[in-house]
Amino acid sequence: MCLGVPGKIVQIYEAYGLSMGKVDFGGVLREVCLTYVPEAKIGDYVLVHVGFALNIISEEEANETLALLNEIANLEEISAEE
Repeated sequence: MCLGVPGKIVQIYEAYGLSMGKVDFGGVLREVCLTYVPEAKIGDYVLVHVGFALNIISEEEANETLALLNEIANLEEISAEE
């Protein structure tokens, strides 16, 4: 199973001939390749898998996905305690 994590683009630049960006994942900034989403701009939310932005998504979809990931994490904590 593959997991894409939503994040918000806060900076866009070029490196090594590729479109790159800094993406905010809830306060954690990571460098992400934006080549697959050339229309992306600062402030957009993107779905990221292994350092590559694969899709631009809405803020609502990003928040829903993050809420589901938090719910899964909470379920794992509860089952680990049992």
